[in-house]
Amino acid sequence: MKSNSKKTFTGAMVYDGGKFRPRDFSIDGGIVASFDKNDDSVEKIDAKGLYIFPGFADVHVHFREPGFSYKETIKTGSMAAARGGYTAVCAMPNLNPVPDDEKSILAEVEIIQRDAKIHVYPYGAITRGQHGKRLADMYGMAPYAVAFSDDGHGVQSDEMMEKAMITAKKLGKVIAAHCEDERYVNGGVINDGRYAKKHGLPGINTISEWGQISRDVGLLDKTGAAYHVCHVSTATSVGVIRRGKNEGYDITCETAPHYLLKNEMMLEDDGRFKMNPPIRSEEDRKALIEGILDGTIDMIATDHAPHTKEEKSKGLLGSLMGVSGLEAAFPTLYTGLVRTGIITLERLTELMCTAPRKRFGLPPINLEVGENADFTIIDLDRKFTIHGDDFLSMGKVTVFEGEEVYGKVVYTAVGGRTAYDEGVL
Repeated sequence: MKSNSKKTFTGAMVYDGGKFRPRDFSIDGGIVASFDKNDDSVEKIDAKGLYIFPGFADVHVHFREPGFSYKETIKTGSMAAARGGYTAVCAMPNLNPVPDDEKSILAEVEIIQRDAKIHVYPYGAITRGQHGKRLADMYGMAPYAVAFSDDGHGVQSDEMMEKAMITAKKLGKVIAAHCEDERYVNGGVINDGRYAKKHGLPGINTISEWGQISRDVGLLDKTGAAYHVCHVSTATSVGVIRRGKNEGYDITCETAPHYLLKNEMMLEDDGRFKMNPPIRSEEDRKALIEGILDGTIDMIATDHAPHTKEEKSKGLLGSLMGVSGLEAAFPTLYTGLVRTGIITLERLTELMCTAPRKRFGLPPINLEVGENADFTIIDLDRKFTIHGDDFLSMGKVTVFEGEEVYGKVVYTAVGGRTAYDEGVL
Protein backbone atom coordinates (compact mmCIF):
# COMPACT_ATOMS: atom_id res chain seq x y z
CA MET A 1 0.00 0.00 0.00
CA LYS A 2 1.31 3.46 -0.87
CA SER A 3 2.22 5.91 1.89
CA ASN A 4 -0.09 8.63 0.58
CA SER A 5 -1.95 10.09 3.59
CA LYS A 6 -5.16 10.39 1.56
CA LYS A 7 -6.83 7.03 0.96
CA THR A 8 -10.27 5.66 0.25
CA PHE A 9 -11.04 2.04 1.04
CA THR A 10 -13.83 1.05 -1.32
CA GLY A 11 -16.47 -1.64 -1.03
CA ALA A 12 -15.83 -2.59 2.62
CA MET A 13 -18.31 -3.26 5.41
CA VAL A 14 -17.61 -0.41 7.84
CA TYR A 15 -18.56 -0.21 11.52
CA ASP A 16 -20.91 2.77 11.60
CA GLY A 17 -23.26 3.72 14.40
CA GLY A 18 -23.00 0.34 16.07
CA LYS A 19 -23.64 -1.63 12.85
CA PHE A 20 -21.61 -2.81 9.88
CA ARG A 21 -22.73 -1.25 6.61
CA PRO A 22 -21.30 -1.24 3.07
CA ARG A 23 -19.45 2.06 2.69
CA ASP A 24 -16.44 3.71 1.11
CA PHE A 25 -14.16 4.85 3.94
CA SER A 26 -11.77 7.78 3.44
CA ILE A 27 -8.92 9.03 5.61
CA ASP A 28 -6.82 12.17 5.22
CA GLY A 29 -3.78 12.99 7.31
CA GLY A 30 -4.65 10.57 10.07
CA ILE A 31 -8.28 11.64 10.36
CA VAL A 32 -11.47 9.98 9.17
CA ALA A 33 -12.36 12.31 6.31
CA SER A 34 -15.58 11.12 4.73
CA PHE A 35 -17.84 8.26 3.74
CA ASP A 36 -19.05 7.42 0.24
CA LYS A 37 -17.41 10.48 -1.33
CA ASN A 38 -16.28 10.08 -4.94
CA ASP A 39 -12.89 11.81 -5.27
CA ASP A 40 -10.71 10.79 -8.19
CA SER A 41 -7.66 12.54 -6.69
CA VAL A 42 -7.49 10.15 -3.75
CA GLU A 43 -5.72 6.79 -3.77
CA LYS A 44 -8.41 4.11 -3.92
CA ILE A 45 -7.90 0.73 -2.33
CA ASP A 46 -10.22 -2.15 -3.13
CA ALA A 47 -11.48 -3.54 0.17
CA LYS A 48 -14.48 -5.42 -1.18
CA GLY A 49 -15.42 -8.32 1.06
CA LEU A 50 -13.41 -6.96 4.00
CA TYR A 51 -14.61 -5.47 7.29
CA ILE A 52 -13.30 -2.23 8.80
CA PHE A 53 -13.42 -2.18 12.60
CA PRO A 54 -12.52 0.57 15.05
CA GLY A 55 -9.15 -0.31 16.54
CA PHE A 56 -9.44 -2.86 19.34
CA ALA A 57 -8.39 -1.98 22.90
CA ASP A 58 -6.91 -4.48 25.37
CA VAL A 59 -6.85 -3.32 28.98
CA HIS A 60 -4.69 -6.22 30.18
CA VAL A 61 -1.31 -6.95 28.60
CA HIS A 62 2.19 -7.65 29.87
CA PHE A 63 4.95 -6.12 27.74
CA ARG A 64 7.75 -7.05 30.19
CA GLU A 65 9.87 -3.93 29.66
CA PRO A 66 11.71 -2.61 31.59
CA GLY A 67 13.16 -5.56 33.47
CA PHE A 68 12.23 -8.66 31.49
CA SER A 69 12.90 -7.74 27.88
CA TYR A 70 14.10 -11.28 27.11
CA LYS A 71 10.39 -12.23 27.22
CA GLU A 72 8.90 -9.23 25.38
CA THR A 73 9.58 -5.55 24.72
CA ILE A 74 7.36 -2.54 24.18
CA LYS A 75 8.31 -2.69 20.52
CA THR A 76 7.60 -6.39 19.94
CA GLY A 77 4.50 -6.39 22.11
CA SER A 78 3.01 -3.41 20.31
CA MET A 79 3.85 -4.99 16.94
CA ALA A 80 2.00 -8.12 18.03
CA ALA A 81 -0.93 -6.01 19.20
CA ALA A 82 -1.16 -4.24 15.85
CA ARG A 83 -1.13 -7.59 14.07
CA GLY A 84 -4.02 -8.63 16.30
CA GLY A 85 -6.04 -5.55 15.31
CA TYR A 86 -5.34 -3.55 18.48
CA THR A 87 -4.57 0.15 18.38
CA ALA A 88 -4.53 0.66 22.17
CA VAL A 89 -3.41 -1.49 25.10
CA CYS A 90 -2.95 -1.00 28.84
CA ALA A 91 0.32 -2.46 30.15
CA MET A 92 0.43 -4.11 33.57
CA PRO A 93 3.06 -3.07 36.15
CA ASN A 94 4.85 -6.33 37.00
CA LEU A 95 8.14 -4.92 35.75
CA ASN A 96 11.57 -4.09 37.16
CA PRO A 97 11.49 -1.48 38.47
CA VAL A 98 7.83 -1.76 39.35
CA PRO A 99 6.11 1.50 38.38
CA ASP A 100 5.17 2.48 41.91
CA ASP A 101 6.19 6.16 41.92
CA GLU A 102 6.60 9.00 39.45
CA LYS A 103 10.23 8.23 38.59
CA SER A 104 9.66 4.55 37.84
CA ILE A 105 6.53 5.04 35.75
CA LEU A 106 8.27 7.77 33.74
CA ALA A 107 11.03 5.28 32.90
CA GLU A 108 8.37 3.09 31.30
CA VAL A 109 6.70 6.05 29.59
CA GLU A 110 10.03 7.00 27.99
CA ILE A 111 10.34 3.56 26.39
CA ILE A 112 6.72 3.68 25.23
CA GLN A 113 7.21 7.06 23.58
CA ARG A 114 10.33 5.80 21.82
CA ASP A 115 9.31 2.32 20.70
CA ALA A 116 5.55 1.73 20.74
CA LYS A 117 3.83 1.13 17.40
CA ILE A 118 0.37 1.72 18.87
CA HIS A 119 -1.04 3.57 21.88
CA VAL A 120 0.30 1.99 25.10
CA TYR A 121 -1.05 3.19 28.44
CA PRO A 122 0.83 2.07 31.58
CA TYR A 123 -0.73 0.97 34.83
CA GLY A 124 0.67 2.14 38.13
CA ALA A 125 1.05 -0.36 40.94
CA ILE A 126 -1.30 -0.33 43.92
CA THR A 127 1.43 -1.16 46.43
CA ARG A 128 5.17 -0.57 46.61
CA GLY A 129 6.94 -3.27 44.61
CA GLN A 130 3.57 -5.05 44.38
CA HIS A 131 4.38 -6.51 47.78
CA GLY A 132 1.10 -5.50 49.41
CA LYS A 133 2.74 -3.83 52.42
CA ARG A 134 2.78 -0.10 51.62
CA LEU A 135 0.66 1.98 49.33
CA ALA A 136 2.40 3.06 46.13
CA ASP A 137 2.82 6.75 45.29
CA MET A 138 -0.52 6.88 43.53
CA TYR A 139 -0.58 10.69 43.57
CA GLY A 140 2.80 10.93 41.84
CA MET A 141 1.80 8.39 39.17
CA ALA A 142 -1.72 9.69 38.54
CA PRO A 143 -0.85 11.96 35.55
CA TYR A 144 0.71 8.99 33.71
CA ALA A 145 -1.17 5.89 34.93
CA VAL A 146 -4.29 4.72 33.11
CA ALA A 147 -5.38 2.98 36.33
CA PHE A 148 -3.88 1.14 39.30
CA SER A 149 -3.30 -2.62 39.62
CA ASP A 150 -1.08 -5.13 41.38
CA ASP A 151 -1.82 -7.67 38.66
CA GLY A 152 -0.06 -10.94 39.30
CA HIS A 153 -0.72 -10.42 43.01
CA GLY A 154 -3.92 -10.12 44.96
CA VAL A 155 -3.90 -7.40 47.60
CA GLN A 156 -4.17 -9.58 50.70
CA SER A 157 -4.84 -6.87 53.28
CA ASP A 158 -8.39 -5.57 53.56
CA GLU A 159 -7.04 -2.35 55.06
CA MET A 160 -4.58 -1.84 52.21
CA MET A 161 -7.22 -2.36 49.54
CA GLU A 162 -9.56 0.06 51.31
CA LYS A 163 -6.81 2.72 51.39
CA ALA A 164 -6.08 2.13 47.72
CA MET A 165 -9.75 2.49 46.81
CA ILE A 166 -10.09 5.73 48.77
CA THR A 167 -6.99 7.19 47.11
CA ALA A 168 -8.01 6.08 43.61
CA LYS A 169 -11.46 7.59 44.17
CA LYS A 170 -9.87 10.95 45.02
CA LEU A 171 -7.73 10.74 41.89
CA GLY A 172 -10.59 9.72 39.61
CA LYS A 173 -8.86 6.45 38.72
CA VAL A 174 -9.98 2.82 38.48
CA ILE A 175 -8.67 0.04 40.72
CA ALA A 176 -8.13 -3.00 38.46
CA ALA A 177 -7.90 -5.95 40.80
CA HIS A 178 -6.15 -9.27 40.34
CA CYS A 179 -8.33 -11.18 42.78
CA GLU A 180 -6.43 -14.01 44.41
CA ASP A 181 -6.56 -14.97 48.06
CA GLU A 182 -3.26 -16.72 48.61
CA ARG A 183 -4.68 -18.84 51.43
CA TYR A 184 -6.53 -20.94 48.85
CA VAL A 185 -3.77 -21.35 46.28
CA ASN A 186 -1.67 -23.92 48.17
CA GLY A 187 0.86 -24.48 45.40
CA GLY A 188 -1.85 -25.20 42.85
CA VAL A 189 -1.00 -25.22 39.17
CA ILE A 190 -4.42 -25.74 37.53
CA ASN A 191 -8.07 -25.60 38.53
CA ASP A 192 -9.01 -27.68 41.56
CA GLY A 193 -11.38 -29.86 39.57
CA ARG A 194 -11.79 -33.08 37.61
CA TYR A 195 -8.57 -32.90 35.62
CA ALA A 196 -6.45 -32.13 38.70
CA LYS A 197 -7.95 -35.03 40.63
CA LYS A 198 -7.62 -37.44 37.69
CA HIS A 199 -3.94 -36.63 37.19
CA GLY A 200 -2.95 -36.03 40.81
CA LEU A 201 -2.04 -32.37 40.32
CA PRO A 202 -2.37 -29.65 42.98
CA GLY A 203 -5.41 -27.49 42.28
CA ILE A 204 -6.36 -23.83 42.79
CA ASN A 205 -9.78 -23.52 44.41
CA THR A 206 -12.24 -21.09 42.84
CA ILE A 207 -12.73 -19.36 46.20
CA SER A 208 -9.26 -17.85 45.78
CA GLU A 209 -10.83 -15.63 43.11
CA TRP A 210 -14.44 -15.06 44.07
CA GLY A 211 -13.61 -14.68 47.76
CA GLN A 212 -11.53 -11.57 47.13
CA ILE A 213 -14.11 -10.19 44.72
CA SER A 214 -16.71 -10.54 47.48
CA ARG A 215 -14.41 -8.76 49.92
CA ASP A 216 -13.78 -5.94 47.48
CA VAL A 217 -17.46 -5.47 46.68
CA GLY A 218 -17.97 -5.02 50.42
CA LEU A 219 -15.29 -2.34 50.43
CA LEU A 220 -17.04 -0.53 47.59
CA ASP A 221 -19.90 0.10 49.99
CA LYS A 222 -17.43 2.06 52.16
CA THR A 223 -15.38 3.78 49.49
CA GLY A 224 -17.54 4.33 46.41
CA ALA A 225 -14.51 3.55 44.28
CA ALA A 226 -14.44 2.66 40.58
CA TYR A 227 -13.51 -1.02 40.58
CA HIS A 228 -12.62 -3.42 37.77
CA VAL A 229 -12.07 -7.17 38.12
CA CYS A 230 -9.32 -8.66 35.97
CA HIS A 231 -9.53 -12.02 34.15
CA VAL A 232 -12.75 -13.40 35.67
CA SER A 233 -12.77 -17.20 35.40
CA THR A 234 -15.41 -18.67 37.72
CA ALA A 235 -19.20 -18.94 37.81
CA THR A 236 -19.38 -17.67 41.38
CA SER A 237 -17.30 -14.62 40.44
CA VAL A 238 -19.82 -13.76 37.73
CA GLY A 239 -22.62 -14.06 40.28
CA VAL A 240 -20.88 -11.81 42.81
CA ILE A 241 -20.20 -9.16 40.16
CA ARG A 242 -23.77 -9.37 38.88
CA ARG A 243 -25.11 -8.74 42.38
CA GLY A 244 -22.68 -5.87 42.86
CA LYS A 245 -23.89 -4.22 39.67
CA ASN A 246 -27.52 -4.72 40.66
CA GLU A 247 -26.77 -3.01 43.98
CA GLY A 248 -25.46 0.03 42.13
CA TYR A 249 -21.71 -0.24 42.71
CA ASP A 250 -19.26 1.14 40.14
CA ILE A 251 -17.94 -2.27 39.10
CA THR A 252 -16.87 -3.71 35.75
CA CYS A 253 -14.99 -6.81 34.75
CA GLU A 254 -13.19 -8.61 31.95
CA THR A 255 -12.61 -12.19 30.95
CA ALA A 256 -10.19 -13.67 28.42
CA PRO A 257 -10.60 -15.78 25.28
CA HIS A 258 -9.20 -18.95 26.85
CA TYR A 259 -11.78 -18.88 29.65
CA LEU A 260 -14.62 -18.47 27.18
CA LEU A 261 -13.45 -21.15 24.75
CA LYS A 262 -11.69 -23.79 26.88
CA ASN A 263 -12.46 -25.95 29.88
CA GLU A 264 -10.26 -27.99 32.20
CA MET A 265 -10.97 -31.29 30.45
CA MET A 266 -9.29 -29.91 27.32
CA LEU A 267 -5.97 -29.61 29.16
CA GLU A 268 -2.81 -31.48 28.29
CA ASP A 269 0.39 -31.74 30.32
CA ASP A 270 1.82 -28.82 28.38
CA GLY A 271 2.86 -25.36 29.56
CA ARG A 272 0.62 -23.73 26.96
CA PHE A 273 -2.36 -24.67 29.14
CA LYS A 274 -0.98 -23.01 32.28
CA MET A 275 -2.08 -19.53 33.27
CA ASN A 276 -3.33 -17.67 36.35
CA PRO A 277 -6.21 -17.87 37.01
CA PRO A 278 -6.40 -21.34 35.50
CA ILE A 279 -8.82 -22.61 32.89
CA ARG A 280 -11.84 -23.78 34.89
CA SER A 281 -14.70 -26.25 34.54
CA GLU A 282 -17.27 -26.41 31.76
CA GLU A 283 -19.84 -25.07 34.22
CA ASP A 284 -17.63 -22.04 34.81
CA ARG A 285 -17.13 -21.54 31.07
CA LYS A 286 -20.88 -21.58 30.45
CA ALA A 287 -21.41 -19.05 33.25
CA LEU A 288 -18.89 -16.74 31.60
CA ILE A 289 -20.77 -17.01 28.32
CA GLU A 290 -23.98 -16.14 30.18
CA GLY A 291 -22.17 -13.16 31.70
CA ILE A 292 -21.26 -12.00 28.21
CA LEU A 293 -24.85 -12.40 27.05
CA ASP A 294 -26.48 -10.53 29.93
CA GLY A 295 -23.87 -7.76 30.17
CA THR A 296 -22.37 -8.76 33.51
CA ILE A 297 -19.01 -9.18 31.77
CA ASP A 298 -18.18 -5.84 30.17
CA MET A 299 -15.18 -6.60 27.99
CA ILE A 300 -12.70 -9.19 26.79
CA ALA A 301 -8.98 -8.73 27.44
CA THR A 302 -6.20 -11.12 26.51
CA ASP A 303 -3.98 -11.14 29.62
CA HIS A 304 -1.14 -11.38 27.07
CA ALA A 305 1.66 -12.80 29.22
CA PRO A 306 4.64 -13.91 27.10
CA HIS A 307 7.40 -16.17 28.39
CA THR A 308 10.28 -17.92 26.66
CA LYS A 309 9.76 -21.36 25.16
CA GLU A 310 12.08 -22.82 27.79
CA GLU A 311 10.02 -21.29 30.61
CA LYS A 312 6.89 -22.85 29.10
CA SER A 313 8.43 -26.26 28.30
CA LYS A 314 8.15 -27.89 31.73
CA GLY A 315 4.59 -29.15 31.68
CA LEU A 316 1.79 -28.11 34.00
CA LEU A 317 3.88 -28.53 37.14
CA GLY A 318 7.05 -26.71 36.15
CA SER A 319 6.12 -24.09 33.56
CA LEU A 320 5.57 -20.45 34.37
CA MET A 321 2.01 -19.17 34.26
CA GLY A 322 0.90 -17.12 31.27
CA VAL A 323 0.49 -17.37 27.50
CA SER A 324 0.58 -15.01 24.52
CA GLY A 325 -2.83 -13.84 23.40
CA LEU A 326 -2.87 -10.69 21.28
CA GLU A 327 -2.48 -12.27 17.85
CA ALA A 328 -5.01 -15.05 18.43
CA ALA A 329 -7.77 -13.18 20.26
CA PHE A 330 -10.02 -11.92 17.48
CA PRO A 331 -9.97 -15.00 15.23
CA THR A 332 -10.60 -17.42 18.10
CA LEU A 333 -13.44 -15.31 19.49
CA TYR A 334 -14.95 -14.70 16.08
CA THR A 335 -14.76 -18.40 15.23
CA GLY A 336 -15.93 -19.66 18.61
CA LEU A 337 -18.58 -17.08 19.50
CA VAL A 338 -19.77 -15.25 16.38
CA ARG A 339 -19.70 -17.93 13.69
CA THR A 340 -21.44 -20.28 16.13
CA GLY A 341 -24.23 -17.76 16.70
CA ILE A 342 -23.58 -17.17 20.40
CA ILE A 343 -23.04 -13.42 20.00
CA THR A 344 -23.18 -10.97 17.11
CA LEU A 345 -20.21 -9.37 15.40
CA GLU A 346 -21.36 -6.02 16.77
CA ARG A 347 -21.37 -7.37 20.32
CA LEU A 348 -17.83 -8.67 19.88
CA THR A 349 -16.79 -5.23 18.64
CA GLU A 350 -18.30 -3.66 21.75
CA LEU A 351 -16.45 -6.14 24.00
CA MET A 352 -13.10 -5.58 22.27
CA CYS A 353 -13.27 -1.87 21.50
CA THR A 354 -16.08 0.29 22.80
CA ALA A 355 -16.47 -0.92 26.39
CA PRO A 356 -12.77 -1.03 27.36
CA ARG A 357 -12.17 2.47 25.97
CA LYS A 358 -15.15 3.88 27.84
CA ARG A 359 -14.28 2.28 31.18
CA PHE A 360 -10.61 3.26 31.22
CA GLY A 361 -11.02 6.72 29.72
CA LEU A 362 -9.21 5.94 26.47
CA PRO A 363 -10.03 8.07 23.43
CA PRO A 364 -13.24 6.69 21.86
CA ILE A 365 -13.02 5.31 18.35
CA ASN A 366 -16.32 5.25 16.49
CA LEU A 367 -14.99 5.74 12.93
CA GLU A 368 -16.77 9.06 12.61
CA VAL A 369 -15.71 11.99 10.45
CA GLY A 370 -13.09 14.07 12.25
CA GLU A 371 -11.94 11.26 14.55
CA ASN A 372 -8.45 9.79 14.60
CA ALA A 373 -8.15 7.05 12.01
CA ASP A 374 -7.43 4.14 14.35
CA PHE A 375 -8.86 1.11 12.63
CA THR A 376 -8.23 -2.47 11.59
CA ILE A 377 -9.28 -4.32 8.44
CA ILE A 378 -10.20 -7.99 8.71
CA ASP A 379 -10.99 -10.70 6.19
CA LEU A 380 -13.70 -12.61 8.05
CA ASP A 381 -13.85 -15.39 5.48
CA ARG A 382 -10.17 -16.19 5.52
CA LYS A 383 -9.37 -19.47 7.26
CA PHE A 384 -5.94 -20.11 8.72
CA THR A 385 -4.17 -22.16 11.38
CA ILE A 386 -2.75 -20.58 14.52
CA HIS A 387 0.96 -21.26 15.01
CA GLY A 388 2.79 -19.52 17.82
CA ASP A 389 6.04 -19.62 15.88
CA ASP A 390 4.46 -17.20 13.40
CA PHE A 391 3.73 -14.59 16.09
CA LEU A 392 5.43 -11.20 16.05
CA SER A 393 5.41 -11.41 19.84
CA MET A 394 8.56 -12.85 21.41
CA GLY A 395 6.22 -15.15 23.33
CA LYS A 396 5.47 -18.01 20.95
CA VAL A 397 3.30 -20.12 23.26
CA THR A 398 -0.48 -20.06 22.80
CA VAL A 399 -3.26 -22.22 24.19
CA PHE A 400 -4.80 -22.17 20.70
CA GLU A 401 -1.82 -23.75 18.94
CA GLY A 402 -2.78 -25.67 15.79
CA GLU A 403 -6.42 -24.57 15.71
CA GLU A 404 -8.13 -23.62 12.46
CA VAL A 405 -9.89 -20.28 12.73
CA TYR A 406 -11.53 -17.58 10.63
CA GLY A 407 -10.93 -13.83 10.67
CA LYS A 408 -7.51 -12.68 9.47
CA VAL A 409 -6.31 -9.18 10.31
CA VAL A 410 -4.81 -7.76 7.11
CA TYR A 411 -4.19 -4.12 8.03
CA THR A 412 -4.08 -1.91 11.13
CA ALA A 413 -3.65 1.86 11.25
CA VAL A 414 -2.98 4.22 14.15
CA GLY A 415 -3.73 7.84 13.38
CA GLY A 416 -3.90 6.86 9.74
CA ARG A 417 -0.34 5.54 9.78
CA THR A 418 0.32 1.88 9.07
CA ALA A 419 0.97 -0.18 12.20
CA TYR A 420 0.54 -3.58 10.50
CA ASP A 421 0.17 -4.49 6.86
CA GLU A 422 0.01 -8.05 5.63
CA GLY A 423 0.44 -6.77 2.09
CA VAL A 424 -2.82 -7.91 0.51
CA LEU A 425 -4.37 -4.45 -0.03
